[in-house]
Amino acid sequence: MTNNNLKYPPRVLVTKIGLDGHDRGSRIVAAYLRDAGMEVIYTPPWQEINAVVNLALQEDIDVIGLSSLATDHLIAPDLMIALRDAGLDHIKVIVGGIVPANEHGMLEDAGISKIFEPGALREDIVESVATLAANARSSRRDFEEASL
Repeated sequence: MTNNNLKYPPRVLVTKIGLDGHDRGSRIVAAYLRDAGMEVIYTPPWQEINAVVNLALQEDIDVIGLSSLATDHLIAPDLMIALRDAGLDHIKVIVGGIVPANEHGMLEDAGISKIFEPGALREDIVESVATLAANARSSRRDFEEASL
């Protein structure tokens, strides 16, 4: 399943911030996105927020996918602040993995675009990421045109 309506393939960074080293789920999702024709940059676990922000800037990322098994999603609001501070607030951020329902609102309030629970369907992940990437590119293009 690919989204051929995009002029450029979505550029997605799949990463894990914090101390959680469980990366099986993030590797599977990265493969789903690659198989759908997206350009995926995958990092090993234990990334620092500044490293993720710098990589997103260098790689012209549309969507960042964060994987969380052991509460690393609680660091996501700090990532959102760092992205805004770097002028990268057009980048959409999703979180996948174990996220207690009572913490969804906190992530949404911080600007997380989508939360995927275990068992999310491949088609839903791919379609959501493609849509978010198109929105990110559109937001960026609108900002760049307004800056001219």
